[in-house]
Amino acid sequence: MKATDVLVQCLENEGVEYIFGIMGKETLDLIDSLSKSKKIQFINVRHEQGAAFMADVYGRLTNKVGVCLATLGPGATNLLTGISSANLDHSPVVAITGQASVEKQHQESHQYLDIVKIFEPATKWSVQIKDSQTIPTIIRRAFRLAQMEKPGAVLIELPENIASEVASARPLPVLPIPKSTPVSQAIEDARTLIGKSQKPLVIVGNGGIRQNAMSGLLTFVENLQSPAIHSFMAKGVLPKGHQLNYFTFGFKKKDEVLPIIEQSDLLIVVGFDFVESPPMDWNKTMQPILHIDTLPAEIDEHYPVKGELVGDLNGIFQELNKLDIQSKPWVPSGNLKERIKTAYQIDLDVKDNLPLTIENILTVIEKNTTEKTIVISDVGAHKLSIARTYQSKQEGRLIISNGFASMGIALPGSIGAKLACHDDPVICITGDGGALMNISELETAKRLGLSFIIIVLNDSTLKLEEQMMQEKFSNSFGTAFGNPDFVQLAESFGIKGVRPKRLDEFEQVLKNALNQNNEITLIDIQMGMDR
Repeated sequence: MKATDVLVQCLENEGVEYIFGIMGKETLDLIDSLSKSKKIQFINVRHEQGAAFMADVYGRLTNKVGVCLATLGPGATNLLTGISSANLDHSPVVAITGQASVEKQHQESHQYLDIVKIFEPATKWSVQIKDSQTIPTIIRRAFRLAQMEKPGAVLIELPENIASEVASARPLPVLPIPKSTPVSQAIEDARTLIGKSQKPLVIVGNGGIRQNAMSGLLTFVENLQSPAIHSFMAKGVLPKGHQLNYFTFGFKKKDEVLPIIEQSDLLIVVGFDFVESPPMDWNKTMQPILHIDTLPAEIDEHYPVKGELVGDLNGIFQELNKLDIQSKPWVPSGNLKERIKTAYQIDLDVKDNLPLTIENILTVIEKNTTEKTIVISDVGAHKLSIARTYQSKQEGRLIISNGFASMGIALPGSIGAKLACHDDPVICITGDGGALMNISELETAKRLGLSFIIIVLNDSTLKLEEQMMQEKFSNSFGTAFGNPDFVQLAESFGIKGVRPKRLDEFEQVLKNALNQNNEITLIDIQMGMDR
């Protein structure tokens, strides 16, 4: 059999269900091999960036590796933004790209770039297949690395001449990634550290969700009886109404949660990724840290580690919850929880005659959705509102890109989400800037027969950049643009487009769309305009 047949066998062996991508001359052999697969569906998309975003969100929701594909040169470089996003958001993704034949790579050649070198800073591993017999070893290592903590992206480059070689290699066994727990002395030291504190605070990051450690973590928090806060990507770790939930932190400005950090005397930081928000932004008073994560701490002056538990988070909390750790109930001063809820507009009293603001829209979405609903936020001013206001009913069901934070992720990400969770409602919330970056993937979604909701917040401006320009220079130069008629644009793709004028209209449209099992609905919300 040829090398690409072996490669596809290896991908099947890894449990791959979908490959998102665009073919090219240098990947024709691989596409031919995929056409014979009974286990893998090739999803031909409209832009390689969309393919990477689909793989990212698919991997994030399934904890399996998302796979995307591109040809050499411009096809490969089009993947770069999405692959960088997956890597910094710690989503397990493997990208496969074509490349010119080996004999063309030593001189200037049509469409040739050193893709392996370009992707090195954006991946955990970037490698070229130089011998077809090494395909099983490279695939197994790539998938293992992509899933090992902290998960991320891997690039595999396949030169055209290697792709068509005859190969006899076989897939390697897929073994589980070993888990470890800290030594008993470290656990005991952590108990002593907690015991000496009077006002411990639990800070939860996305690693807790990745490790599926929420049950043990919640037991720990409730035994401790101390407040807990979470990062953007860890929303839903505590129910909204939980008495210990003090909501989201990590905003550079107007972070109403920061006083709770300043009032505490020990920060128990669980699965937190610095890429979301550096400690210098939230631990300005340099409170001592008990670091609980899958990897050792990155220590700096604003992250002064006094204790460290490193390993599988489920195992760590299983051990901690066996101990007789004294509860440390305390309540932040200044009626902080109510101040946060008021400032973040949580639990708004939504009435029909209220304007179509992002906060009112989010409240309506929260009211009308279930625990299984997946909400995907694009990047922009609305992302900050979602992080503040929207309260996910279940962990891992609000997808926010807060590492690389690239605009354009939400629409293709919704395709990845729907393929990952076929029966669950998916709502994509995007600004008009992010929407038009990958609007062509509407055709992909329609072709696949998917059903989800797209909410476009339409204000003809880069709102976050406009706010920053106004604050820094008192002008909004370069932030405005024009838009198409989004309803007509949706209809041109064969999907339903609607433009509600009032909040009650929006709620009815949303309810109708959530009841549709075979239709995409695009809701155009014209923000800040007279109605």
